[in-house]
Amino acid sequence: MATGNDPTVEGFVGGIRLAWAVHLMLIQDGIASRESVLSGSSNEVGYLNQCLEVIFLENVFQFLLDKVLRTAAYQNDDEDMIYMYNAYLHKLITCFLSNPHARDKIKESKDKAMSMLSPYRVAGSNDFVQDHSSSSLHGTETGPIPFVSILDFVSEIYQKEPELLSGNDVLWTFVSFAGEDHTNFQTLVAFLNMLSTLASSQEGASKVYELLQGKAFRSIGWSTLFECLAIYDEKFKQSLQTAGAMLPEIQEGDAKALVAYLNVLMKVVENGNPIERKNWFPDIEPLFKLLSYENVPPYLKGALRNAIATFVRVSPLLKDTIWTYLEQYDLPVVVGPHVHNGPQPIATQIYDMQFELNEIEARREQYPSTISFLNLINTLIAEEKDLSDRGQRFIGIFRFIYDHVFAPFPQRAYADPSEKWQLVGACLKHFYRILSMYDVKDEDIEGVVDQSRLLTAKESSPLQMQLPVLELLKDFMSGKTAFRNIMGILLPGVNSIIAERNNQIYGQLLENAVQLSLEIIVLVLEKDLLLSDYWRPLYQPLDVILSQDHNQIVALLEYVRYDCQPKIQQSSIKIMSILSSRLGELVQLLLKSNTANSLIEDYAACLELRSEESQIIESSNDDPGILIMQLLIDNISRPAPNITHLLLKFDLDASIDRTVLQPKFHYSCMKVILDMLEKLLKPDINAPLHEFGFQLLYELCVDPLTCGPTMDLLSNQKYQFFVKHLDTIGIAPLPKRNNNQSLRISSLHQRAWLLKLLAVELHAGDVSSSKHKETCQTILAYLFGQGITEIGGGQTMSLLPLQDSAENVATRTVSKSKVLELLEIIQFRSPDTATKLSNIVTSMKYDLLAEEILGNPASSGKGGVYYYSERGDRLIDLASFHDQLWQKFNSAYPQLSNLGSEVELNDVRQTIQQLLRWGWKYNKNLEEQAAQLHMLTSWSQIVEISASRRLSMLEDRSEILFQVLDASLSASASPDCSLKMAFILSQVALTCMAKLQDERFLFPGSLNSDNIMCLDLIVAKQLSNGACLTILFKLIMAVLRPESSEALRRRQYALLLSYFQYCQNVIDPDVPTTVLQFLLLNEQDNEYIDLPKIDTEQAELARANFSTLRKEAQSILDLVIKDATHGSELGKTVALYVLDALICIDHERYFLSQLQSRGFLRSCLTSISNFANQDGGHSLDALQRACTFEAELALLLRISHKYGKSGAQVLFSMGILEYLALGRAINLQGPFRGAETRLRRDMAVDVDRQRTVVTPVLRLVFSLTSLVDASNFLEVKNKIVREVIDFVKGHQSLFDQVLRLDITEADELKMEQINLVVGILSKVWPYEESNGYGFVQGLFGLMHTVFSRDLEVPSFARSIVILSPEKQRSSELQMFRLCFSLCSYLYFLVTKKSLRLQSSDASSSYPTSIELQQPSLSELDSLLASVTTTLERAAEEKSLLLNKIGDINELSRQEVDEIINMCVRQDYISSSDNIQKRRHIAMVEMCRVVGSRDQLITLLLLLSEHVLNIILIHLQERLLDSSAPLPTRSLTFGEKYDPQQDISSLCGKLLPTLERLEVLSEEKVGHNLKVFRRLVTSAKEIAIQNMVL
Repeated sequence: MATGNDPTVEGFVGGIRLAWAVHLMLIQDGIASRESVLSGSSNEVGYLNQCLEVIFLENVFQFLLDKVLRTAAYQNDDEDMIYMYNAYLHKLITCFLSNPHARDKIKESKDKAMSMLSPYRVAGSNDFVQDHSSSSLHGTETGPIPFVSILDFVSEIYQKEPELLSGNDVLWTFVSFAGEDHTNFQTLVAFLNMLSTLASSQEGASKVYELLQGKAFRSIGWSTLFECLAIYDEKFKQSLQTAGAMLPEIQEGDAKALVAYLNVLMKVVENGNPIERKNWFPDIEPLFKLLSYENVPPYLKGALRNAIATFVRVSPLLKDTIWTYLEQYDLPVVVGPHVHNGPQPIATQIYDMQFELNEIEARREQYPSTISFLNLINTLIAEEKDLSDRGQRFIGIFRFIYDHVFAPFPQRAYADPSEKWQLVGACLKHFYRILSMYDVKDEDIEGVVDQSRLLTAKESSPLQMQLPVLELLKDFMSGKTAFRNIMGILLPGVNSIIAERNNQIYGQLLENAVQLSLEIIVLVLEKDLLLSDYWRPLYQPLDVILSQDHNQIVALLEYVRYDCQPKIQQSSIKIMSILSSRLGELVQLLLKSNTANSLIEDYAACLELRSEESQIIESSNDDPGILIMQLLIDNISRPAPNITHLLLKFDLDASIDRTVLQPKFHYSCMKVILDMLEKLLKPDINAPLHEFGFQLLYELCVDPLTCGPTMDLLSNQKYQFFVKHLDTIGIAPLPKRNNNQSLRISSLHQRAWLLKLLAVELHAGDVSSSKHKETCQTILAYLFGQGITEIGGGQTMSLLPLQDSAENVATRTVSKSKVLELLEIIQFRSPDTATKLSNIVTSMKYDLLAEEILGNPASSGKGGVYYYSERGDRLIDLASFHDQLWQKFNSAYPQLSNLGSEVELNDVRQTIQQLLRWGWKYNKNLEEQAAQLHMLTSWSQIVEISASRRLSMLEDRSEILFQVLDASLSASASPDCSLKMAFILSQVALTCMAKLQDERFLFPGSLNSDNIMCLDLIVAKQLSNGACLTILFKLIMAVLRPESSEALRRRQYALLLSYFQYCQNVIDPDVPTTVLQFLLLNEQDNEYIDLPKIDTEQAELARANFSTLRKEAQSILDLVIKDATHGSELGKTVALYVLDALICIDHERYFLSQLQSRGFLRSCLTSISNFANQDGGHSLDALQRACTFEAELALLLRISHKYGKSGAQVLFSMGILEYLALGRAINLQGPFRGAETRLRRDMAVDVDRQRTVVTPVLRLVFSLTSLVDASNFLEVKNKIVREVIDFVKGHQSLFDQVLRLDITEADELKMEQINLVVGILSKVWPYEESNGYGFVQGLFGLMHTVFSRDLEVPSFARSIVILSPEKQRSSELQMFRLCFSLCSYLYFLVTKKSLRLQSSDASSSYPTSIELQQPSLSELDSLLASVTTTLERAAEEKSLLLNKIGDINELSRQEVDEIINMCVRQDYISSSDNIQKRRHIAMVEMCRVVGSRDQLITLLLLLSEHVLNIILIHLQERLLDSSAPLPTRSLTFGEKYDPQQDISSLCGKLLPTLERLEVLSEEKVGHNLKVFRRLVTSAKEIAIQNMVL
C-alpha cells in the first residue's frame, strides 16, 4: 500500500493492515480446522509475517490509541456505538492474541522492551507526572515500545465493557504471559494498568486478586505493594528523626509502579464480591502513612486516597477506621468531630492541604492530591448515617473547599483541562451532599446571626456556630461566590456545553459539573423559601437572585435541550416547575428574550424522545416525560399566561379561551401528547406517560380558560375524546399483579382518566354544536351499546361507527355493554395494605421499633418516612425508612456497634431488608388500591353524568338503568368488594334508581307523532315485577354484606326507600286517578288500557316485595333496629325512615308485631320522652337530634295511618301522650312572639325547629283524635278524650300561641299548625266543661278573622301576591281547610251543645273584647258567599282545563306555552324542546291543576253543607219561635242572645247566594249534587219564610 509521507494516513493504513492480518489469521485458522494444507499456504504465512513486522515496526497499536480510542470524538460518542466498536475490537484482539504468529511477535517485542528500557530513574522534585499515557512512561527516544502499546490497547478496549472479559481464556492466557519477568517500571506499569482494567467486573476482580495474592508472578503481588509502602514510610521516619537530614526522594519507577498497583487495588476492592472482599486486605493502615510527607508526589497521594475511598463501602466498621486513620496520618484539615482544630490565625505556615494546594499543586498546575482528597471526603460523607450534628463536624472541610478550592477555581491555571473539571466536580459533589443530606429546621431561623451586625462590622459567625448547609444557602440567597461560580459554569449556554461535550476529551467531566450545578440549584430552590421570610432583606429567595439577570433564568431553562444526559434535562425541568410557581412574569420574560419558540420545541422534542424510549424508567423523578407532564398539569390553574399555555401553544397574544388549537401546524407538547395518546405505542414502557397524558387533557377540559379550545379540539372527528380506546385499553384485561404490578396500577389510572375525560364531554359538551353532539352520541354508543336518539326526539343513530363491518354489528348486538365490562375490570379483591408488622418481623423488639417509626405523627412531609407521590398517594419513603431504622436500632441497642455482636448485627440487617421488602410491597398495594378506587370513581362519574344529563339521547333507557343498577348492586354485595368501593357503587345505584323513577313519568321522546294522548300519562317504562324483585334481592344482599359501616348503610337505606317509592307509583303521581279515569272514558282508542290489570300487577308486586323482605326480615330488622337505636343521629334518622317504609308495605301486621316484640316501639317512646327541645339549641347536634325526633314521630304516625284506628289504639295503649308530655318537646317559650327580635340565623333555626319538632307532634296527636269518633258523645269521661285534653292543657302556651297567630302573615308551615291545633281542639274540647283556658274564645276569634274576609281574593296573606300560581292554589286549599275545621267545631256546638248565634255582629254595643264574641250568622253568610264564588271559579277552571286537555293536540305552540307559564313549570322546558314535548308537559301540568281544583271543590261542598246546616237550624227555630225569645237552656259564651233582632236582612243577603248554589252545574263540578241541592232548596225556602214574617 502506498502511504505517502502523511503520518496520519500511514497510521490508518497500518490499522487496515492490522485488520487484514487478523483476517488472514482467521482464514488460516479455518484451513487448520479442516486439516488440509492447500498449495500456496506458505506464501500466505510469509505475507502474514510481513504484515506483522510492519505493524510492530510502525506501532499501529499506539497510533490507534492516540488517534482513535483516546480522542474526544471516540470517547464522547453514543454509548451504544462505543459498545459496538469495542465489541469488534474485542473480536479483533482476541483473534490476534490467539494466533501463534502474533504471539511470537509479541514475545519478541516484549524481550526487546526488557532489554532496551532503563529500570530506574529518580523522580526529582519537579517530576510530578500524572498522565500515565505520556511518552516518558513508555520510555525510549525513538517512541513508545510496541509491547507497552499492546498492553495499553487491551486496557482501553475493556475499560468500558468489562462484560466482554467473561469466559475470555485467550486474554487471561495473555495476562499470564505478559506478567512474567518485568525488568523495568514502564512495562510493569502498563501490565498493572491492564490488570486494573481486567478487574472492572466481579469475576475479573476475583481473578486479579488471586493472581497477585498467589505466586503466579515472581516479582508482582500485593506483598510488593505493601512492602514498598512500608519501606518508604520507614525511610521518611528515619529522615525526620535525623537532625538536618533531607527527606529522601521517591524513585520515579517506584512512584509509577505504586500508582499502578494502587489502581489495581482500587478496581479489585471496588468490583470484588461484597462478602469475599472483607477478608482480602485486613490491614489498610500502610495506605495512609505516606499522605502527610511533603516529598511524596501529589499524584501518588491521589492514587493512595482513591484506593482508600474504595474501602469505605466495604463495611461500616472499616469506614470508621478510615476516619480514624485520616485524622492520624493525612494532612491537617479539620475532619471528624474536632471542629475546634479548624483554621485559625497562625504565625508560621504549616504543611497542610491548603499549603499543598496553593504552593505545590498550583505552581505545577496539576491537582491530583486535592481532587483525591475531595473525592475521599465525599465518599465518607455519603456513607454517614448519623445526621444528628447536621454536618457541623464537617464545617472545617466545607470552609476549605468553599474558600480555597471552589472560590478561586476560575482564576487557577490548569495543565490539563480535565483536572479543572474533576476539581470542580468534586467541589460540587460536596455541596450537593451537604444540601441533600441535611434539612433546614426551625431553630435555624431563630439561630441565625444578627444580619445588621454583620453588615456593619463585616464579621462572620464563629466556626463552631456555622452549619455547612446554612452557609451554602446564605451564599446562594445573596448571590455570592458559590452561586456566581456555578452560574459561570452554566451561563455559556446549552449549545456551548454540547459542543465542548462532543469535541473535548474532558466533555464528560464538564457534563458532570453542569449536572451537579443544576441539581444544586434545584436543592436550593427547595429549601430557600423556608428561610427567606426570616432572613430578608439580606438574603432573598433564589428566584429573586436569578431574576436580577434574565439571562440566568433563560440559560437554566434551555438545558432541557441537552439530550446527552437525561439528568440534566430533569433538573432543568424541575427548575422550570419551581420558577413557574414563583415568577408570575416568567412567560413574558421568555417572550421578551426571544427564547419562547425554541423552548416550546425543546420541550416537545424532549417529550417525544422520551416516548420513543425502549427501556422502563423505574422512578418517576428520573423520568423527563413524567416531569414535563407534571409541569403542564401543575401550571394549568395558574394565572394566564402560564407555562402550560406557552408550551401547549395557546394563543398568548389574544384571549386564551378563544384559542384555536392547531397541533397539525404547530410543533409543541400538545402535538406530541395527542399523537402519543392516539397511537398508545409501547404501552409497557410509556404507560405512565399515557396516564398523565389523559390526566392533562382532563385538567385542560375542566379549567375555565382552556376548556373551550381543548374540548373543541378533542371533539374533532380525528380524536373524539379518544373514545376508541374504550376498546383498546378500556376493557382490555389488566396485567397480572405478580408479573408487572406497576403496569397494572398505571393501566387502572389510564382507564380512570380516560373515563373522566369522556365524562367531561358528556357533562359540559355543547350539544348545540354538531361536533360535540356527535361526540356525545359516539361516547354513549360505545358505553352502553344502544341506539342513540336525537335530543329533540328525532332520528336515531346507529350504535356503531361507520367503519364497523357487518360482522362487528352482529357481534356487538349480543355482547355486553362496555359500561358493564368496565365495571368487571375493577371487580377484584383489593390488595392488602395493613401495616401490622408482627407477621413480617419475628422479633417483637424490632417490630415495635418499626411500628413506632411508621406511626409517628411527624413522619409525613420533608425528611419524614412518608411522602406523597405524583398521584397523591401517601407512600413509605424506603430510603428514609431505611435510615430511620438504622438510627432507631443504633440508639435503642448501642451494643450493635460492638465488634462482638456480628450475629445480632446480621440479624438487624436481615430484619431491615425484610421491612424494606414489606415497605415496597405495601407501597405497590396501596397504589393499586388507590388506582382501583380511582377507576371506580371515574366509572361512577361517567355513569351518573350519562344518566343525569344525557339519558334522553339513549333508547331503552329503563333497560340501561336497570342493567347498571343490577350490576352495581351485584358488585357491592360481592365479597371482593371493599368498603370504599361499596360506598361508591351504592351512590351509582342511588342515581340509577332515582333516574328510573323519573324516567317512568318523563316525556317519551321517541314518539314519531306530534300528537299525544292520555296513554302517555300511564307509565310505559315500568320495570317488570321480576326485575324489581331482582333489585330488591340484591339490595338486601348488599345491605347484609359482612363488611359494612353506618355510612354505607345510610346510602343503602336511601336506595331501599327509593325502591319502595318506585314500586308504589305505577301511574304518574302528578295525575290524579279521578282525572285519569275521566280522560280514559273520553279517549277514543283505549281498548288496550286496562287499569284494573295495572292495579293487580301493582298489588302482586307489593306482596312479592313483602315476601322477599320477610325471608330476610330477622337479619334486616336486627341491622336496621341496631342503627335506629345505637347509630349516629343521622344513621338513626335514615333507619327510622326505613322502618317507616317497612310499615308501609306491611301485611297482616307482621312488621308491627316484630317491632312490638323486640321492644323497639317502647324504646322509641322512651327516646321521645328523653327529648328536650332547648330554645337555644342552635348547634348542629341539636338539629340532627331534632331530625331524629321527627323521624321517630313519623314512624309512629305511619303506624297510626297504616293500621287505622287499631294502629292509633296500639300507640294510645302504650301511653304515647304521656311520653310526649314527659319529653317537653314542644314546651316553647314564645318562639313566634320573639322571632322579630332575633337574628336572622336564629329565626331560620326556629323555623326548622317548628318543622321538625312542633308540627310532627301536632300531627301525631291529631291522628290519635281519630279514636274520639268511636267514643260515645255522652261519655264525657272517655279516657281517650280526657288524655288528649290533659295533653292540650299541659301545652296550653303552644296552643294559645298558634291560635293567636296572624293568618295574614302565616306561611305554609304556620297554616298547617293552625289547622292541626284547630282540628285537635274541635275533636276534644267540646267535651271539656271548663272554659278557663280561653281556647273557645281563641277559636271564635279565628272564626271572626276568617269568616269576615273575602276569601275569593287571596289577600289574606301579604306574601301571597308574590307566590307562584301553584303555591297560591295550595294556600287557598289550606285556608278553606281551616274554615272547614272551624265550621265543623261550630256545627258540633250548635247541634250538640245547643249554641245559638246572633244574626249580626253587635259587638259595638258591648264593652267586651272581640275574643269573647261568638261568630254571627251574618259572618257565616259572608263565608258562604266567598265559598260560592270560589266554588264557581274552581268548577269553571276545572271544566276549561279538561276541555283543553281533550283538545291538546289542536292547540298552537303559543297557547301551549301560555298554559305552561300559567302552571309555572318553566324549568321543565327549554327553547329547543319541540311541540310534542311541550304538549306532554302542558297536559301533565293541567292534570295536576284539575286534581287540585277537584280537591278544592270537594272541600268547598262539605264546607257549604256545614254552613247551610248551621244557618238552617237557626232559621227553623226562628220560624217556630217567631214570637218568643230563645229558650233559656241555650248556651251563651259571654253574651246574651237578642231574640228581638230582625233577621230579614240576613235572609235577603242569603238568598242570592243560595240561588247561585242551586244552579251549580254537575258537569263542571264533577260531583253528584242531588243531596246538596235539596239542602240548598230547604235553606232557600226557610229564608223566604223568615223574610215574610
